[in-house]
Amino acid sequence: MKNPEAQQDVSVSQGIRMMFYMMKPNETSFQALEEVPDYVQKATPYFISLMLLELVVSWIRKGKPPGRLDDALTSMSAGILSRLPSLFSRSIELTSYIYIWENYSIISLPWDSPWTWYLTFLGVDFGYYWFHRMAHEVNILWAAHQTHHSSEGYNLSTALRQSVFQIYTSWIFYSPLALFIPPSVYAVHLQFNLLYQFWIHTKVIDNLGPLELILNTPSHHRVHHGRNRYCIDKNYAGTLIIWDRIFGTFEAENEKVVYGLTHPINTFEPFKVQFHHLVNIWTTFWATPGFFNKFSVMFKGPGWSPGKPRLGLSEEIPEVKGNEVPFSSSASQLLRIYVVVQFALMLTFYEETFADKAALSQVTLLLRVCFIILTLTSIGFLLDQKPKAAVLETFRCLLFLMLCRFGHLKPFIPSLSFTFETPWRRRRGPSIASRKG
Repeated sequence: MKNPEAQQDVSVSQGIRMMFYMMKPNETSFQALEEVPDYVQKATPYFISLMLLELVVSWIRKGKPPGRLDDALTSMSAGILSRLPSLFSRSIELTSYIYIWENYSIISLPWDSPWTWYLTFLGVDFGYYWFHRMAHEVNILWAAHQTHHSSEGYNLSTALRQSVFQIYTSWIFYSPLALFIPPSVYAVHLQFNLLYQFWIHTKVIDNLGPLELILNTPSHHRVHHGRNRYCIDKNYAGTLIIWDRIFGTFEAENEKVVYGLTHPINTFEPFKVQFHHLVNIWTTFWATPGFFNKFSVMFKGPGWSPGKPRLGLSEEIPEVKGNEVPFSSSASQLLRIYVVVQFALMLTFYEETFADKAALSQVTLLLRVCFIILTLTSIGFLLDQKPKAAVLETFRCLLFLMLCRFGHLKPFIPSLSFTFETPWRRRRGPSIASRKG
């Protein structure tokens, strides 16, 4: 995935189709892993375009946006955080897969065969079903996956609310494919399986008729994101809903779905969104007596405690009444506008960093990542109206000026670069070499 030339081979038509898993085997089959485009990174303009389309449709049909600004910014922040580690190293999902392929593969299916392509499609989707199911049924895995469910809204931005460390366990469920599927084919479907799940995070699409029998659809996935009792631990599918129908975890949408965690976290701070359940596990682990009980805290369900079934008791899940009010920021309208502007500026630096990562030094990469993380944290503090939000934002702005001055960030308007030059450099004027020329 590091070949710059291969990265250019995604047309607009392909970009639209890749979001719905409609690419053909003959246009997405690659002999070497390095030839596989980074489809997920290239999907950014399509994410934004579809979110704008959802906004327009929702406004026309219901007279209001599909979600809240504070919630959407938090979801996008989580998505950005989840992608930052890939600036420094290849994903563990690919690294572990390559290791198994090179050392333990039994047979090598042809990389350019449509049969291999479709078999990998089924294999990755089957692996995703079991990973997703275990991410709900094993507490330590849920600690990562809960990030995705923490939004009390449900719209396309919710799809971007991803965990930073979920990939460090998900690879286990795909590893059997490495015994016979080439890494380049696996890398394509790993990305398409993820991209397909973007469009199903919406309320503007209703029932899709016969497609509901086979595909995972917005209706099915709305159930999965619900905190109603009938929604809990249902509809784990990635692309095909058939796995839920086969393994008994399917539930159709009926009564109004209320979204989010059964115990809402009521914060927009990115690190709390990512790691709050890990803190809860740590506290519960030490408070629970007995070795086997401590082990169970880690590896049984999130609702388990001594004396209960593995997945806890369904009657202990808080009942929803349908009139729950989602947590929202008390920030003023002016502050919200400021936050949006700062987020947009940071998003530009984020995209530029991924585009130029091969040419940037490790120091510059690290400083940019730190600045992005600091920006997302400061935005969370501002939305949460934390007492130290102003101090943190002041420090962030000063850091921005320093990074621009020393060349680690570039101003958006080239003429502004003069502002960040040192007085000494401005006084020197043209160099001796230029005067001689």
